Amino acid sequence: MSNFKNYKNRLYVGVATSVVSFCLAGMGASQSRAQSTAPHALPSVSVDAPQQRSRVTSTVRPRGASQRSTRVGSRQRTEQPPAPTAPVTTMGSTRTIGAPAPAYAGGQVAQGGTLGLLGSTSVMNVPFSTVNFTSQLIENQQARTAADTLINDSSVRLTTGSNGFDDTFQIRGFAVPAGDVGFNGLYGLVSSSHVPAEIIKRIELLKGPGALINGMAPGGSVGGSINIVSKRAPEIPFARLTPIFMSAGNYGLHLEASRRYGENKEWGVRFNGLGRNGEASIDDGNWRTGLGALSLDYRGERLRWTLDAISQNDDTKNFRPQMTIQSNVLAIPAPPDARSNWYPGTMLRQRDNTIASGIEYDLTESLTAYAGLGYREGENAQTFPDSRVSGFPGGIDALGNFRLINAYYDSYSKTTSGNAGIRSRFQVGPVGHAINFAFTGYYQENGNAYVANTPAQSVPSNIYNPSPLPVVTGARLPPRLANEITLRSVALADTMSFLDDAVLVTVGARHQRVEQDAFSTTTGLRTSSYGAEALTPLAGVVFKTWHNVSLYANYAEGLSQGTIVGAGYSNTGAVLAPFKSKQQEAGIKVDWGTITTTAAVFQITRPSQIRTASNALAYDGEQRNRGVELSAYGLLLPGLRGMASATFLQPELTNPTNPLERGNDAPGVPDRTFSAGLDWDTPWVTGLSLNGRVIYTSGSYLTSANLLRFPDWTRVDIGARYTTTALTGKPVTIRANIENVTGENYWLTTGTFVTVGSPRTYIVSAAFDF
Repeated sequence: MSNFKNYKNRLYVGVATSVVSFCLAGMGASQSRAQSTAPHALPSVSVDAPQQRSRVTSTVRPRGASQRSTRVGSRQRTEQPPAPTAPVTTMGSTRTIGAPAPAYAGGQVAQGGTLGLLGSTSVMNVPFSTVNFTSQLIENQQARTAADTLINDSSVRLTTGSNGFDDTFQIRGFAVPAGDVGFNGLYGLVSSSHVPAEIIKRIELLKGPGALINGMAPGGSVGGSINIVSKRAPEIPFARLTPIFMSAGNYGLHLEASRRYGENKEWGVRFNGLGRNGEASIDDGNWRTGLGALSLDYRGERLRWTLDAISQNDDTKNFRPQMTIQSNVLAIPAPPDARSNWYPGTMLRQRDNTIASGIEYDLTESLTAYAGLGYREGENAQTFPDSRVSGFPGGIDALGNFRLINAYYDSYSKTTSGNAGIRSRFQVGPVGHAINFAFTGYYQENGNAYVANTPAQSVPSNIYNPSPLPVVTGARLPPRLANEITLRSVALADTMSFLDDAVLVTVGARHQRVEQDAFSTTTGLRTSSYGAEALTPLAGVVFKTWHNVSLYANYAEGLSQGTIVGAGYSNTGAVLAPFKSKQQEAGIKVDWGTITTTAAVFQITRPSQIRTASNALAYDGEQRNRGVELSAYGLLLPGLRGMASATFLQPELTNPTNPLERGNDAPGVPDRTFSAGLDWDTPWVTGLSLNGRVIYTSGSYLTSANLLRFPDWTRVDIGARYTTTALTGKPVTIRANIENVTGENYWLTTGTFVTVGSPRTYIVSAAFDF
């Protein structure tokens, strides 16, 4: 085992050295090819709707071409009337409301994004590893939720499959629950289960702890953070109707319309509506969705304002199951058919309603005050089958056998989230400053009701031949208050620029206060309470050794609230203490003109959580994830877009209670992951494009003892789209994608807790513009 680990260390160092050497070769690239230069001609790319207009408060040097692009190849050969002038991007200014950072060459990712306390910034100017996915990529891959797009990055993996309860991510080897996804910079305002792709303009991914950048994540994420930027009305009015068909018989209809009003188009209105019903990826299942999203915005000379109202309703029959594998099995059971349900008869109802608003006002040309406030209510009602039955071995054995008990588990949450602050940019002698002072507040009330059958009512079952789900005999109860969480913080950050922006130094700190009360859902009495506070610092530096090369390093800390122990543990309802995580990272980014390459090395440490012999959730030592990340994206050739990334990880347990496990890998964390995709405009048929994607994940260990290892898996996706104006005189785009072409069955896991990946899935749609 030690030889294996030493081999991995040499592999990581060798790969890192090779890629850094490759990136350094790009330092001599000419000025005319860098992102930070004047615009240069590129083939047209498709970006969802033209950008919004917004008042200019500072000069911004674009990283790539700023030309307006068209949606289809056939329109490139047709004369069009002059388009309205696209507004200058917010990137590099004191604003975040307005036109987002322009797309990079190829249109699949953006040149920058909003980075919390650091504002709207170019990726070449931040001392972090960030990726900003565009709506063009989301649409062309026919994503249903944000998760379908995020797996384009090798540092992000899902530990749940489609048509399940939620999307749970793993970033740099650490869990990021769906409830930790931000919405326009605020936590807790999107569904705690899935973020529908129809409302998304950009997905902004930050890798590593983001306590200073975004504040403490309510679910305690330390591996990274995800922010959703909602769609706004573009310059040109449009209406689009898209019928959708998926897999075994799930039909949907997506309606989108947008328009701007006023003498200078100050007011914008955009609506998204989605209806979906039918069997999706589970045999004898049904996935019914209703979504309505209204976006309003105002952009004046100094004042900018936004409002989002979202109602999301999902009803799922036979949702994707999850299960525990017995920790002492002699072999890991083979994954069953991905279309099977190990708990036949499950039901899941999810309701989410959100209203959120943001406002900015330019006090001067270089000083902007801002505030945001949102409220969300969410409800979940479900059958809750479980393989952990008192008096029986918990989970499945090597042959797939388990004991089954059924229950109702219903819950609700009410969340209020907000921020306020001031951003300023000014020059003091030779030093430029970009300062942000911010306050954030977050309050969430959670309730639940758990009604289970007795162990005597449990039945034997098997994942390959499951028993019918037993009827819950107890009366269904309304959810009652279980806990209240309050997060408050004050933060200050300053990015100082030297030598004409050749050196950028960022320093900052956030003082965070967390308060949490837990209550008995039976008696209503408070069972535990705590309050804690901590200071989380950040320091980062960017050296632009050449005009197109950024060397960076950072030190960041993350703060996580103590976990409230959920159902299935002997200490259910207990509140674990808050904890800190720490990250050190260094890397290089090289913009070759139409392709950007990056390389990073990092280390993140945080306390480990384990299930003890007495079935309690507890901290045990520390998990230290050391890794190397490599990526490339952009326009490889005219008409050929692509992105590729690789992550090599060593998730080491550094100080467990059991000395025999010291130095072992953390369970459920793969040590190698790769993602790569291409999108090609065919030269022989105007308007026809082909795309493909490969996602690879190495095996990971079942337990911290490192005795059994899950097999690795590879998923291949392919797709095509064709755009024409011949049918209606307006653009019609037909898309067809197949996910998991080979129909692989594979485990998605966090260790002993598993589900199966999605089966072969067909998605066909036709977008009609009016």
